[in-house]
Amino acid sequence: MLAAETLRLTDRLHHKPGQLSGGQRQRVAIGRSIVRHPKIFLFDEPLSNLDAALRGEMRVELAKLHKSLDATMIYVTHDQVEAMTLADRIVVISEGKGGTVRNTNGIIS
Repeated sequence: MLAAETLRLTDRLHHKPGQLSGGQRQRVAIGRSIVRHPKIFLFDEPLSNLDAALRGEMRVELAKLHKSLDATMIYVTHDQVEAMTLADRIVVISEGKGGTVRNTNGIIS
């Protein structure tokens, strides 16, 4: 139930997938992964279908989750704000080629 509360889904717990919006489905997928307590998460654009306000809220919740779970999170995004907000380290991929792994302070300076 805590995952549903964190992801703002408590009012949707008894809905079928076809009754959910794209953003709600993405949050359900995140919730399903959270409750399994994995050591590694792979998120591929998990907030892309959310409106700006909810995206900001979920960004904060994912950052809290990262700190509380002691798990590795690999987060794929095109959104530079999300990357800088959520990351400890960043790899910038351009034209299919990976770059150097840097901490966020190294990217800023």
